[in-house]
Amino acid sequence: MPVDRSENPPSAEALLGLDRAHVWHPYGPMPGRVAPLLVTGAEGVRLDVRLPDGERTRLIDGMSSWWAAIHGYRHPVLDEAAHAQLDRMAHVMFGGLTHEPAIRLAERLVELSPEPLRHVFLADSGSVSVEVAIKMCLQYQRSLGRPAKRRLLTWRGGYHGDTFHPMSVCDPEGGMHSLWGGVLPEQVFAEEPPAGFDAEPDAQYVAHLADLMERHASELAAVIVEPVVQGAGGMRFHSPAYLRTLRELCDEHDVLLIFDEIATGFGRSGALFAAEHAGISPDVMCVGKALTGGYLTLAAALCTTRVAEGISNGEVPVLAHGPTFMANPLAAAIANASLDVLTNPRLRGGVSWQQDVARLERGLSAGLAEVRGLPGVRDVRVLGAIGVIQLDREVDMAAATDAAVRNGVWLRPFRDLIYAMPPYPTEDGDLKEICGGMIAAAEASISAS
Repeated sequence: MPVDRSENPPSAEALLGLDRAHVWHPYGPMPGRVAPLLVTGAEGVRLDVRLPDGERTRLIDGMSSWWAAIHGYRHPVLDEAAHAQLDRMAHVMFGGLTHEPAIRLAERLVELSPEPLRHVFLADSGSVSVEVAIKMCLQYQRSLGRPAKRRLLTWRGGYHGDTFHPMSVCDPEGGMHSLWGGVLPEQVFAEEPPAGFDAEPDAQYVAHLADLMERHASELAAVIVEPVVQGAGGMRFHSPAYLRTLRELCDEHDVLLIFDEIATGFGRSGALFAAEHAGISPDVMCVGKALTGGYLTLAAALCTTRVAEGISNGEVPVLAHGPTFMANPLAAAIANASLDVLTNPRLRGGVSWQQDVARLERGLSAGLAEVRGLPGVRDVRVLGAIGVIQLDREVDMAAATDAAVRNGVWLRPFRDLIYAMPPYPTEDGDLKEICGGMIAAAEASISAS
């Protein structure tokens, strides 16, 4: 059935029917079993939604659109940057050509990221940036005459994306990719890092990491982890001390260290990059999600001069990767504007991002405190602008989502987790509503199971 493009827009029911017939949504079957909510607009921290019965409502976005829209929606600085760049060019190939937005963005990322990351490869998405980072490390080792060093070490509980090499370093059992056992490269897995951002490091776990590195050093190209926060693998927080341990072990065994900061980068954990909690720098770092403030897909893999020169001096002296939309000018221009807003308090109403994230951390901690000890709740934890309620059972998605929507909040629980990662400018009153929606979702899910 063709879409009605006349002045009378199709009903929500008609659009959702077309959606069910043709649109394959993430992590779902085809056709879908649960109708998604139809979004017709977004502004500030709210989504305009049309329900299947035609009713219109506004929901506070507790997800920042999968953690990307850190400034909220329709931000005037980002909108202006998009319009201005469209008046110049929306896209041009990056092979043999370059342009100011990409040059400025690379310079900004080098300035903001931990030393000594000096070189920037711009990619299409977070998962692709992880592919690039892994390729960098494999090619670096091969260029140095060490082709046997082609495996990766990571720890369980991680998540790095849905393309093939990133899937190989996601949790092999608890993650979403166990289907691909026997197809993906077999990597080396440590146990999950002990939980607790403020917990004292566990000497036995440090010894476990050291033992794995010692036994596999001759075949390891790199270690890859999400620093401090394991995101889609379970919203777990760990001590920065384990990152320092990994840095020391990588240096000792001549193994590269990759930090996947796609979820944590640009302030989400309370530091601009989570590596700063540990006071160290990786050899390669991936960023994405919030890079453009949620406007367009863009990511990057940053590396040290050591890595870049190792590849460039090798038998094949190029990094053989070049996405069609690499360094898209429109996305790069918006990313520059997003970094302006993030780092300039004058564009944030006189408030720094650090103040906003600290305020969100206090509000989430206070707002979720009442569910600690509630039957059915295993844990409540907060770090930076991340709040998590972990149940002792799988979330009933339908019951939890309905409860959150009835409370005026959009959430997207998964596994046993009801969590929020709100946009940074979320005001205190809206944050209280997000916490209320999370609690309602938890209670509804517990009652339904």
